[in-house]
Amino acid sequence: MCQECYSDDSRITPLLNPLECLQNHTQYICGICGRCICIEKDPKRGLQRWNFPFKTLEIAKLYLRTADYTVKTNCAIYEIVNEKGRKSYKIFVNHDELINYLSKNKDKQCLQMKPIFQQNCYQEFTNTQIRKLTSKEISKYMEERHE
Repeated sequence: MCQECYSDDSRITPLLNPLECLQNHTQYICGICGRCICIEKDPKRGLQRWNFPFKTLEIAKLYLRTADYTVKTNCAIYEIVNEKGRKSYKIFVNHDELINYLSKNKDKQCLQMKPIFQQNCYQEFTNTQIRKLTSKEISKYMEERHE
C-alpha cells in the first residue's frame, strides 16, 4: 500500500469516466506513486468528491487522501447504514462532523460510532502536486491503466 495515498494500484482512479475526469478536473497527484485522485468540487453541490458516500470501504479509501490533504488532518471513514440496511462508507473530518451528519439524516446510523479506517496522523509529502494534467500526461496515465 502506498504510504501517501493508501492504494495498492497506482492507476486505479479515476473510477468513473476516467478520461473526462483527467482532462477536465484538478487532480491530487500522489508524490510517491503518481496516482491521480480527483480533488475537484462538484459544481452542482459545491462538494469535493470525498464528501460523497461510497459503495465500499475500498472505494472510500481511494479518496481519503484528498480529504486528509484538503483539511490538513487525518480524516476517518465510517460505515453508515440506512433504514433499509444498506451500507455506505463516508469520510468525515472528525467525530463531531459524523454526529452532526447523523442528526440531520435521521434515516441513517453509524452502528460502530468509530472509524473503520483512519491513518494514525496527518502527514505532508514533498512531491505532492495539485493541478490539471497535460494532454501528454493524460495519455501516458491512461496507457498505464490498461497494461
